[in-house]
Amino acid sequence: MSDIEEYGFISKLIGPKKRWRAYKARVQQLPENYRTAVEAVERYMMHFVPTDNDNDASRFEDLADLFEQAAADGTPIREIVGENPVEFVEAFVQNYTEGGYVPARARKRLTDDIERAAG
Repeated sequence: MSDIEEYGFISKLIGPKKRWRAYKARVQQLPENYRTAVEAVERYMMHFVPTDNDNDASRFEDLADLFEQAAADGTPIREIVGENPVEFVEAFVQNYTEGGYVPARARKRLTDDIERAAG
């Protein structure tokens, strides 16, 4: 295995872990209520959102960015996530994945069927 191939392989193994640790360190620096909210969103995403290494890392980093900025601005958590946190998370993850366990094809079929039925 060449150095480039080896470095790429090692990078693939270590890179996501470094990003994850950096994200977790950032979350630990948040005020307690923001940290609790981020951890709740994180837990929901871990259970109900499909994973994809690069998208996952970006998604969690962007989540940390959002709550860090909100904490700095003093934005209330309800202003960030709204009254329905599930809707917030589902809208948030749509930027990174086609989301959920429902295949995109099934969502499109439902949309098309309703559109056809509604005329």
